[in-house]
Amino acid sequence: MDDQVDDENGAMAERLIGSLRDNELSALEAVRQFVDAVDGALPTLVDDGPRRRIIDAAFRMTEQLVNTSNQVALNVVQLTTSAVEGDEKG
Repeated sequence: MDDQVDDENGAMAERLIGSLRDNELSALEAVRQFVDAVDGALPTLVDDGPRRRIIDAAFRMTEQLVNTSNQVALNVVQLTTSAVEGDEKG
């Protein structure tokens, strides 16, 4: 029984890691597309202040979103692990 639970937990963890990786890649692609759009709308100038601030803000926003997604996933894993361990004891 323990081996089966371990296998199921391992498979779930692998799916979760794959999902997180996919989310991070999607977020990076979205930022790349955003930067391309900003480059088209605000061509690179000698004074790159506003353009740079917009792009930096997009990267910070993406980083926050990815970190939040990762934290949610970590919480799910911890809750699931606690639930499985509680089932095994009870």
